[in-house]
Amino acid sequence: MATSIELFIKEMQDLLQPDEVYIMDGSQEEAERLTSLAQKSEVDGRVVLKKLNVQEYPSSYYHRSNPNDVARTEHLTFVCTPTKEQAGPNNNWLEPSSAKEKMMGLLKGAMKGRTMYVIPFVMGTPQSKYAKNCVQVTDSVYVALSMRVMSRVGKQAVERISNSSDFFRGIHSIGDVNPDRRFIMHFPHENLVMSFGSGYGGNALLGKKCYSLRIGSYLGYQEGWLAEHMIIIGVQAPDGKVTYFLGAFPSACGKTNLALLEPVIEGYKVWTLGDDIAWVNVGEDGQLYAINPEAGFFGVAPGTGVNTNPVMMRTLKNDKFFPTLFTNTAVDNSNNIPWWEGVSKEIPSDLTDWQGQKYDKNSDKPAAHLNSRFTVSIYNCPTLSPEYDNPSGVPISGIIFGGRRRSTIPLVYEAKNWNAGVFTASIIGSETTAASTEQVGAVRRDPMAMLPFCGYNMGDYFQHWLNIGKKAKKLPKIFMVNWFRKDEDGKFMWPGFRDNSRIIKWMIDRVEGKTGVVESEIGLFPEDNAIDLNGLDIKKETMAKLLRVDKEDWKKEIVMIEEFYAKFGNKIPQELNNYLAELKNKLGV
Repeated sequence: MATSIELFIKEMQDLLQPDEVYIMDGSQEEAERLTSLAQKSEVDGRVVLKKLNVQEYPSSYYHRSNPNDVARTEHLTFVCTPTKEQAGPNNNWLEPSSAKEKMMGLLKGAMKGRTMYVIPFVMGTPQSKYAKNCVQVTDSVYVALSMRVMSRVGKQAVERISNSSDFFRGIHSIGDVNPDRRFIMHFPHENLVMSFGSGYGGNALLGKKCYSLRIGSYLGYQEGWLAEHMIIIGVQAPDGKVTYFLGAFPSACGKTNLALLEPVIEGYKVWTLGDDIAWVNVGEDGQLYAINPEAGFFGVAPGTGVNTNPVMMRTLKNDKFFPTLFTNTAVDNSNNIPWWEGVSKEIPSDLTDWQGQKYDKNSDKPAAHLNSRFTVSIYNCPTLSPEYDNPSGVPISGIIFGGRRRSTIPLVYEAKNWNAGVFTASIIGSETTAASTEQVGAVRRDPMAMLPFCGYNMGDYFQHWLNIGKKAKKLPKIFMVNWFRKDEDGKFMWPGFRDNSRIIKWMIDRVEGKTGVVESEIGLFPEDNAIDLNGLDIKKETMAKLLRVDKEDWKKEIVMIEEFYAKFGNKIPQELNNYLAELKNKLGV
């Protein structure tokens, strides 16, 4: 009798009509064979992979995508629940049968003349009861190799699935990379995603945002856990004690830098467990535990350098796990290495830009795309936590929420309690970045940094967070941060990067009850001199501005919060409406 995977593969063969079928086993030999194949293959006249300088970047390859396919396409991403209300105003919705009909029309025969790569994979450590089983098919060798980096691919996934029908099904074809025929359809009730017309990571690596967040968040809602757009770090103090934090930030807002932080404070060390996604469960002891379902980093290249993120630079030059992929950066032709703005002060004289053209350094255009990426195994990270593969996950003591705001939001404050923290996270507004196709710099609400990724009605999602608070016996503290405040001259007031460890140290002190707080209209602020500023040249007046509540700014913020909440109508939990009313009262609105 055919297994569930075999039946799925046969179904996909009949639909997609590939010339060949290749089932991935996750081996080193396979990776070498596929990278060799990719160097001989072309898509849209572009060689899929080009080998880079092995002395500088061991085991690294370069990929240039179609210029119309460089970011998530949120306006073409749909959540196909039985009713529109279940998807909520935070999602584009299509009725499931109509969506299936559209996608079947696009996918029928889409792999003629191509190879169908079958990718059995596990999200999470295979030994964990929190891990999930998945299978994706794709006609992109670049996607196949990327999924090998980002997840646990191969025999262990097949063994876990065995003859069970309980696994995620992902169907992907790059099609003709036509933006008018590009759709990413999610069917949460069926544990299914169909993606057509894009090879970009967020649209094509279906184990990532599509499954681990959109489908995952819905599964978490049904099963009593959380799938979140969060980093996981362990911060070791001089006495050896490690405190674990989650952190939620919109893309390109310093998330990866914080996940691989090298603290400036002597005796402290950050252990990395994840830079993008966390699955959070209530453990048997009533505490929240988190695992990283991914096995790699899909990071934004621009701004990454030895000064901003030295750990990531060492990760990119490590060859422990093969291969590492660079996408849409520039290439320095003098030594055949990837280059992007921020990796060095000097612009090389002989650059090929991300579109394959000779770069003119006198132009106003960047050489690397603003959303150019690297895909590298987490096992290459020199600060990888010894607890990374712990099947139970790590116990969470603090959750950090943040965004990119030039004004209004202070450097740091703590929520009074869990529900107040849920309210604080639900009203986050952040300036958009190049990771989405929206206008860069516009402020939009991005609750929990999950607006593009919540696979169901966000009003129900807020209630689910409140319910987790009731389910757990020992809750972490919740903090809000903003590294991006600017002064009247448009200059950043806080140095950021490694100095953010000063704020983390204060959070640990709060977790351990070593320091008090000052109550404000919006939350709990550090006491005077509670943040360690030793060795930092920052004026007292600047710190005062960073930790000040500007009531007039917040009154404007209230208007935007009310507009956002109104979109969800009676789905907004009454507890959150109560906190909003309390905030308005404190601000005199």
